[in-house]
Amino acid sequence: MDSYHLSPTSDGWELKKAGADRASRRAATKQELVSALREFFEGKTASVKIHKADGSIEEERTYPRSADPRRTKG
Repeated sequence: MDSYHLSPTSDGWELKKAGADRASRRAATKQELVSALREFFEGKTASVKIHKADGSIEEERTYPRSADPRRTKG
């Protein structure tokens, strides 16, 4: 399963695969990227850690949802 981070940058927000040098997607706002996650991960199995503006992790999502290793509603 690939791992991604949705993080703030000096000029907006980026979605970057762990270990990659370049971002997979960029946007001016966090909400733009969060809204595009389902479409971006269509047909892929991946985990994305969504960060807050201060860089701390706000939540983690798994795509598709059925690939989530935890059997909780969270």
